[in-house]
Amino acid sequence: MNWDQIIEWVGLFGAFLSSVTFIPQVWLAWKTKSVGDLSLGMLLIVFTSVIVWLVYGIYLKLLPVIIANSIIFILSLVLLYFKFTFPKKNS
Repeated sequence: MNWDQIIEWVGLFGAFLSSVTFIPQVWLAWKTKSVGDLSLGMLLIVFTSVIVWLVYGIYLKLLPVIIANSIIFILSLVLLYFKFTFPKKNS
């Protein structure tokens, strides 16, 4: 295995780790039907950031960037959907 292949695997592993960071939050939000503690501003920034990274990754044909940000795009879209559809709970 040459250096370029090793770096590609490092990038893919980083993409995997970045992608899975959102899974526990999506799971908890779905399970509890609650996203009141999630900031809409943070979700919108993440969503916008992911779109920018996707454009960048697609343009430069960077597979790890495309994979990670495609998955995060979907997961952040799910969280945004939850944010607007789950009933607000009164404290």
